Formats: sequence, structure tokens, C-alpha cells
Amino acid sequence: MKTTVEIPDSLLDEVRRVALREGRTVRALVEEGLRRVLAERKRTRVFRLRKASFKGKGLQPHVAGASWDQIRDTAYEGRGA
Repeated sequence: MKTTVEIPDSLLDEVRRVALREGRTVRALVEEGLRRVLAERKRTRVFRLRKASFKGKGLQPHVAGASWDQIRDTAYEGRGA
């Protein structure tokens, strides 16, 4: 398939020099670059937060039904202003 892509002159000049030096075509270098970018993106995994609990049994009874604000206030109680 043919398509038109705008590439800065300086980049195209450099690609042409590399293609000439390596005995390849600009098209081959562009294809290689696109394939590398796609392969790299496929390798990138979705971030998953690791399980970080530490032998706990859930929330302490006095905060089991508390709101997030109450839990945070309890966690920071006596620390700071």
C-alpha cells in the first residue's frame, strides 16, 4: 500500500545516507523502524500493583466500617500538624 508521510528534511537526509551506506532502501529502513516500534509496544506490559499485604487479617475492628477519611486520620494520628 502506498501512503504519504511527512518527514523532516534533516531526518530524511540522514536516512538516505544510512540507506546508501548499508545498501538498503529508505523504504526498508522505514519499515524496519515501524516494526521495531510496534514490537517494543507489544513487549510493554500493563502495570500491575503487586500484592503487598503483610500477614494481615484485614482492617482492625475499630476502623472496619470507617470512611477513607477516618482511616487516613487514624493512620496519621500524632504525626504532623
